[in-house]
Amino acid sequence: MQQQNERTAAGAALSDVVLDLFRVNNGLLAQGDRLVAPLGLTSARWQVLGTIVAAERPQPVAWLARDMGGNRQNVQRIVNDLAKEGWVAFADNPHHRRASLIVLTDLGREAYNAAMQLQAPWINRLAEGMGLEEIAVLRRVLSMLRARLAEDVV
Repeated sequence: MQQQNERTAAGAALSDVVLDLFRVNNGLLAQGDRLVAPLGLTSARWQVLGTIVAAERPQPVAWLARDMGGNRQNVQRIVNDLAKEGWVAFADNPHHRRASLIVLTDLGREAYNAAMQLQAPWINRLAEGMGLEEIAVLRRVLSMLRARLAEDVV
């Protein structure tokens, strides 16, 4: 009989995967920072710009943070930095006086598009030797993990 504080075989294997994910995340952030540094971006700024682009309509910071899986304070700080650079602007929110909507400026769209031009060859190099089926399985597993993390309370 298994003790409550002992890992199952799947739990131990997933623990190893989590450690690998931490290392992969750190590597992605470091390489992403180097990739977009000539544009005046960081991985964090690039991610916020991408979240704004991906949204169907302008959103407040709290919604952007939710979509990114980040916290509102960190996203607010990045949005403020992007606004100082002229890459985003604040627009009135008809549904909430104090929660402005974040909109991409033409300058922000240019920066994002330039980053994506740099991203294409880089991501293609990272994908070399990986099959589409392998990538699809990885995405499904990560989606399941993300969903369980969203519903699990420590």
